[in-house]
This record gives sequence, C-alpha cells and structure tokens, in this order.
Amino acid sequence: KKKTVSFSTMPNDRKINSTAACISFMLEGCELKKVRSNSRMYSRFFVLDADMRSLRWEPSKKDSEKAKIEIKSVKEVRVGKKTPILRSNGLSDQFPDECAFSIIYGDNYESLDLVASSADVVSAWVMGLRYLVSYGKHSPEAPGTGHPSLRTSWISSVFDLADLEKSGHIPVSRAVQLIKALNPGMKTSTIELKFKELQKASERSGAEVACDLFVEAYCELCTRPEIFFLLVQFSSNKEYLGLKDLLMFLEVEQGMEGVTEEKCLEIVSKYEPSKEGREKGYLAIDGFTRYLLSADCSIFDPQHRKVCQDMAQPLSHYYISSAHSACLLEDNFWGSSDISGYISALGLGCRSIELVLWDGPEGEPVVYTNPSAASSVPFRTVVGLIDQHAFAASAYPLILCLVVRCSAPQQRLAAQCLRKTLGEKLYLEPPNPAASYLPSPEQLKGRILIKGKKLPPSCEDSEGEVSDEEEGWELARRLGQEDREGPEGSGPRRVRLSRELSELVSLCQAVPFQDFESSRRGQHYWEMCSFSEVEAGRFANECPAELVSYNKRFLSRIYPSPMRIDASNMNPQDFWKCGCQMVAMNYQTPGLMMDLNAGWFQQNGACGYVLRPAIMREEVSYFSANAKDSLPGVPAQLLHLKVISGQNLPKPKGSGAKGEVVEPYVCAEIHGIPADCAEHRTKTALQSGDNPVFDESLEFQINLPELAVLRFVVLDDDYIGDEFIAQYTIPFECLQPGYRHVPLQSLAGEPLPHATLFVHVAITDRRGGDKGHRRGLVGRRGRRVREYTSTKATGIKAIDEVFRTATQPLREATDLRENVQNALVSFKELCGLTPAANMKQCILTVATWLLHSDSAPSVTLNLAERYPPMEAQGPIPDLLRKVLTAYETMIQTSRTLIESADAVYGKLIQAQQAGMDFHKELPHIEAQEGLRGRKLQKALESFAWNITVLKGQADLLKHAKAEALDNLWQIHNAGQSCGIGRNCSASPEPSRPRALLEPIPE
Repeated sequence: KKKTVSFSTMPNDRKINSTAACISFMLEGCELKKVRSNSRMYSRFFVLDADMRSLRWEPSKKDSEKAKIEIKSVKEVRVGKKTPILRSNGLSDQFPDECAFSIIYGDNYESLDLVASSADVVSAWVMGLRYLVSYGKHSPEAPGTGHPSLRTSWISSVFDLADLEKSGHIPVSRAVQLIKALNPGMKTSTIELKFKELQKASERSGAEVACDLFVEAYCELCTRPEIFFLLVQFSSNKEYLGLKDLLMFLEVEQGMEGVTEEKCLEIVSKYEPSKEGREKGYLAIDGFTRYLLSADCSIFDPQHRKVCQDMAQPLSHYYISSAHSACLLEDNFWGSSDISGYISALGLGCRSIELVLWDGPEGEPVVYTNPSAASSVPFRTVVGLIDQHAFAASAYPLILCLVVRCSAPQQRLAAQCLRKTLGEKLYLEPPNPAASYLPSPEQLKGRILIKGKKLPPSCEDSEGEVSDEEEGWELARRLGQEDREGPEGSGPRRVRLSRELSELVSLCQAVPFQDFESSRRGQHYWEMCSFSEVEAGRFANECPAELVSYNKRFLSRIYPSPMRIDASNMNPQDFWKCGCQMVAMNYQTPGLMMDLNAGWFQQNGACGYVLRPAIMREEVSYFSANAKDSLPGVPAQLLHLKVISGQNLPKPKGSGAKGEVVEPYVCAEIHGIPADCAEHRTKTALQSGDNPVFDESLEFQINLPELAVLRFVVLDDDYIGDEFIAQYTIPFECLQPGYRHVPLQSLAGEPLPHATLFVHVAITDRRGGDKGHRRGLVGRRGRRVREYTSTKATGIKAIDEVFRTATQPLREATDLRENVQNALVSFKELCGLTPAANMKQCILTVATWLLHSDSAPSVTLNLAERYPPMEAQGPIPDLLRKVLTAYETMIQTSRTLIESADAVYGKLIQAQQAGMDFHKELPHIEAQEGLRGRKLQKALESFAWNITVLKGQADLLKHAKAEALDNLWQIHNAGQSCGIGRNCSASPEPSRPRALLEPIPE
C-alpha cells in the first residue's frame, strides 16, 4: 500500500518552500477526493509520474493508461470552487473553498475537480502543476540558466561576509544573529532549534555551521509558502518575478493604475537583496516578501495619509475628533490631573478639548477633577500648553469647551489669560447673521474657538446669570462643590458669568436643547447643544431622522454618562450614524471604542476632521440611521476578505496561558450603521507557532461604505486570563485591494514590532436583490422578480404627478445596470474567476488557455472596434463557445448601458430638479392641503425619500457607465499585452477613463 503524506503534518524538514519541494511532494503522491458530475466524491491516490509528464490516480475502473492526464494537455489550474461541478449546491457546503482545486485539460476543456485535506496540500499541487505546465519536464532545479541560484548565491554571499576567518564555517551564534537580522521579528529560540535539527539530520553537530547548512536553514526559516505560492502564480519562470510579471501583479491583483516598467524597476532596486537580481530586474522570493511587508504595499490607502477631503464645507458637515477630560490618565474621579494627557490628545489630532475651570487656592483658576487641590493644574499652564501644541498635528480649528465652575473674578483672570496667551489664534469675530451655515474648517485654519455660555444681549452689567449646562453637574455634586443656590425642583440651575469670558464666545455658543421643532424654527447656526450619552441615545433610537436633520446645520456635542466613573467609553458609531459631530471620548481609556475613534480619524490625514457621508449633508435627503438594508441611492458593496496568515504574533499580555505557543484565531468586525454591523471569525490555528496559517475567506455586505470601519482582532484560544493578542482598525474607504499586510497594534493602539496579518482584500458592487455569492442566483431571477426602487406618494397631487414621471426612467436605470452586472458575473464564472476579478484578469485567463494550445489561437479580439468582438477562428470546444457567448452578452449589455445612460440620467435629474422646485413652497402647500401631525411627517419623509432616490439612482447610473467604459479600456489593454488582440494600433481608447462622480452640490 502506498504511503499517504499529509502536508499539514509534515515534519519541518519537509516544508514546501520551493518549486522543487512541490514536485518532490507530487512524486510521492497523496490522497485527494475526486468530484464527479453527479456531485459524489471518491477518495483516490494521485501521483506524478517519475518522468513528470503525466498525473495518474488509482484505484480506477479505467484502463491505467486512461486514468491519467498528460501535463502538456493542461490548460489551467484553478484554486477554489471555480467550476460548475464544484459550485453545485449539493457540494458547496461540504468543504471550504481553499481545499478545492480544478485541472482544466484537453481540447474540450474538461475539468478534473479535486478536494484536498488542507489548503497546504492544494498549494503544493497547484504550485507544482503550474510550474510543470510552463516548463514541461525541465528539472525544477534548472528551468533556465542558473536563475534559481539567484537566491542561493545571495545567501551564500551573506555567509561569506560573515565568515571573517574565511574558514568556510561560522559560529552558530553568529549564524543565528545573521538570520535574525535578515528576518526581524523571528525568535532566537526558533532559529537555534532549526540549526540543531539540521545538524542532527546531517550528523554534523558542533558550535559552527557550514555554508550549505546555513543556506538550508535560511530557506526553511525565511520562506513563507503562501508568498511563494503567490510568486509562482505570476512568475514567468516560477522562481522570480521579472519586470513584466511584477507589472502584471501590481495591475491585476493590487489594483494599481498607471504602473510602468520603470516603477517596477524602482521596486526591484529598493527591495531585492541580491545584486544580480537588482541588475537584471528580477524580484525573487526574499525581495517580494520584503515588498509585500513594506509601507509601499500598505493596506491603508496612502492618499488618505494626507488631507484628501473637501475642507470648504460648513463646520457642521464634519465629524470632529473630541476629547472628554483629556487631562486624565487614570479614571474620572480617582485619577490625578496631568498635563501630558493634553499633549497626547492634541498629538493624535484631537480638535475639541474640554476644560473644567475651578476656583484656585491662590486667586487664579485651576483645572482639576480631584477634590485634592494638590492634584490641580493652573489654568494658565494648560493654556500655555495648548498654545504650544494646538496645531502641531493639524492646522484645522481647535474648539475649547469651557465648563465654568469658578467665581466671576477668576473667570476674568481666565479670559485675560486666554486673550494674552492665544492672541491672534483666538477667533473673536461675531457671527454673520446673513449666513445660514458655520464657516468651513478651511476658513478657520489656525484658529481656536471657545465653546461656552454667553450673556444675553439684554444684560449690560459686567456679569450676569446664565443657565448652567447639564455637563459637569454630576461631577460637581460628587466633589461636594454643587451650587447651593439651585435647590431641587427649582428649574434650570443658574450660574454667574463674567462679561470678559462671555465675549470670547463667538461661533460655538452653548444653549440648552428644548426640542427639534423649536431648534428648526429658532436656533441660530452659531448656537450648539450638548447632549448626555443617554439623551442622545434616546433620540438616536426614537427619532434618528430628526437628529440627522438637526445636525445638518448645528453642531452637537455628546458627552459620556456621569455613571462612567471608570472613564470607559461610549460607542461613537451610535452617534456618528445620526450625524453628531463631536462625540467626546476618554482618550486615556484604551479598548474597542477608542480603537474605532482612532481608526476613524486616520482617514483624512489624521487632521481631526472627517467629512460626513453625502446623504447626511444634502439639504433634502432621506436617511434612516437604523435602516436594516441598503439605502436609497447608496451603492451597497461586498467586502471579500481572505485572512491568509499571521506573522510574529506575541503572547497575550498578562496571560497565564500554558506553554509558549499561542493558538490564535482572527475576528473581523464591521462597525457602521446597524445594517452593516457584523462579525466573522476564522478557525483556530492549533500549535502553529508564531506564524499561523488561517487561509479562510470571509464576506461582508456594506450598505453605507462611507460610515463603515473594519477591525481585525487577534485572540488566543488557549489562554488563562487575557485572550487579547492584537488589533487593527481601518475605515472601509481607506482599504487598498489585493494582497496586503495588516500592521497589528496593542490594546493601547501602539504598533507591535513585526506583528502582522497577511490578507487579501477585494471589493465588489452588490448585485441587486442578492448578496452576490450564490452562483447564478441573480442571473436566473430574470426581470419578473427584479427589485426596482420606486418613489413614494406624498399625498400632495401636484408633487406626486412630478415624481410619477420618473417611474419608467427608474426602471430603465435599474435594468441597464443589473443587465451588465449579471452578464459580467456570468462571464467571470465561465473564466473560472470570482465576482471580485477585474476584466483584465478575465481576458488574460482566456488568453492563457489559448496560448497553451499547440496550434494558433482559436479565438481573437478585434481591437479595431470600440466594442471589441471576440471572434472564433474555426471550430472551438464547448467551454470556449460558452465563454464567447457570455462575452458577447457582456459587451452588448455594456454597449446599451453606455449609449443609453445619458438620456436616462437626464430624465432622472429633470424629475429631481422639478421636485426640488416645490421644496421652498412646501410649508405653504402643506397649509393649503391641511396636512398636520403624522400625515405631515409622512409627506415630508416621502418627499425626502423621492429626492434621495432620484439623485442616488442617477449617480449609480453615471458610475455604472464609467465602470463600463473602464472595462472596455481593460479589454483593449489586456488584448494588446497578451497576444490575442488583432488590429491593436487602432485602439479607440488611448487613455484610461476616470470613474469620477461630480461632487454633490450643497
């Protein structure tokens, strides 16, 4: 009986770290499950022939000569469930995607569908087969002229430099340090153990190692199979990436635009360690690994590292990074006041800081939160610090929220201190009564705004009474300094306010909140309200639409409940989803909530301001924060996330876990509107050392991408006490597609050196009415059950007639978009690709099949035409015929969309503008129609819904046209580069169209 080798349980010395190791593994053979068209699976032993020309399996009822596939007949090797048989419903849930692979072979493009015991076994077979398909029976050690030795010769040269005595040996300790220097993050004990293993196996124990043993140790320790597998996929010779290979990888897989061979040469020069590789433009496995780990290949889009959003909108249209009790490093009541907390918060881009002023013992105000006067900080010290650090991390306006608890004489001193210290930075200009909105962050650059109470215009004295703010009452009561003049039940508490302090308040005048109707009718744009977390939470649940509408014009500040005596944090997403700009966080308290806040404010150059989603800014728009599904006019998207592996994961802090090895798993969480909140976890990687392999695919539907945040959390399954290992939080809009490393952070948000997750990210548009991952479901739904977005009746005849004219254009817009979407998915599936694949990948895949044939390509692309037809040259196999039909459908639906979109777009915008003409007349029309109460509310909601739907569907159509044009560009580009294009010089699309939408008018 032949020996079955399980890849996942191979001893370390059999680690697959080269093509040669894959071939060796295949020559030994292993058990795989063969999947038949009737959805039944049979266990068979698969082995590569010794001459490396055929793949055989046994037992088989067929003749032994028929139970084989010749390597030269293989057209393609696919990873995952990428054929109709593997996608069939009877099998799809029986094994994970990463354990399946298919071999497409023969002139009729038949498929041999196989399931392995683990993703590692799949990797070994796929890597080996792809190599053999490219190079036939060339020895894997020498497919070219010495190219595979690129790596070996480099490692040997490193060894020679370390061999100071030129004896051909170096001490083990020096060898360990050398490998550690080449692979930062690897444990010394791991390297030492590897040398002991190799010395024992070769019976060469001792305190020194020779060059060959050093090379072997390096290759086994520093080759990451998942990256080697990736290199083999794109490499022309399966051992390194040439400039064309690297260009293809960056364009097709990483989604980079405008990549040139010069740019690729820069990457090779920067990351390839071997001199020969740099000179010849080759990126071998070590250079490729270094590149993938580098900042140049970050998961965080570099465009977002600088200010990239429109900063000329009114201040109320931004989320503002805000701190509550920033001076505290411990908890609210038992911590000591410490000015370093202010420096830390300002350094992180915080743009709103709270200062609670108390009477100081020496006649000048102090800032403190502890009854012990010894822990207080003089107010002038804090203001001096703010003056020094206010604009160190961000040039945009800083808002100082003053909570006044000191006497009028000390208030005067505080006002003098602010004027004298801050000088020109202090914004004192009175608000413009003719304006409707606050100035923009751009207009207020470098200025400090004071948020606080203001004396009424009727008060002419040097001081007067104003209503106290809710915020701080609980604090004052706990500190035994409550205002004795405000007995229970006597209405709002009153405090004395000096004119000098009152005059410093301009654009952020604190006023008490009454109700939304009163605010709509009487609140000025420069007035703002503070809400307790409990009160704001009630509004967010009971009347979210009104809170969103309120926040379009006015700033609102949410402060934590006084019951949070441990300085814990509220979830900022609960209030961001309703448009609340300033959610005050306890910066000194790490954890999930602070991760969300810190991650969120990274997306606009960490300047402390983030532009809110358009649907929350437009004057007339329908948005329900508690929506359970996609929003009208906002394109829902699918996030396809593959968690591949982890690197150098530390043990949980304070963990009493048994042994040194962690048993990690990864949780991926989406935080956003309720419809988007979701969490998926990978399986636990058992006994995997510091570099676990997960190889697991997760999928999320994102209905409001602009408000979504992705958080990775790595946890330990084998723990006693603390299970937290690491985390990383990133706004959805900042994700870069492709293969990326996630730089893991500690609970406090500090980088963990060399600790990463290796992931693959793909984002696709969700197809109408379906989550898009069940094969063909949407394509088969047909027009009868297609979901169409429609307008709603307002109950006002003249307005409803206008919106009724949009019924047909809305249906046409949906049909145009979804016909293309369905045709695209069908074409991608027949190419053996996922919905996340791009058009260039599809064309290159078809070209790969054709160019593996002995004869001339049987299918060509006629690039002389704007909509290039794919033409058969003579008879072609059934699979290719289906591909051609699917391609033709995709081209025709794209053509219809491109040629019809502008007319339909015009009708939608015309109906939307006609509706907006009624907007200013609405109060008058409402009165005429006698609408009140619930009927009035319903009419206003329906009107906003209709305007949002028309604008949104028009934008979606415009976006779909831009994507269709981009697909045409990709077809021309791929056709030219892969050899199946004809009449290339006549390409009508010389430059790539940009899929940009016009900014939404305010």
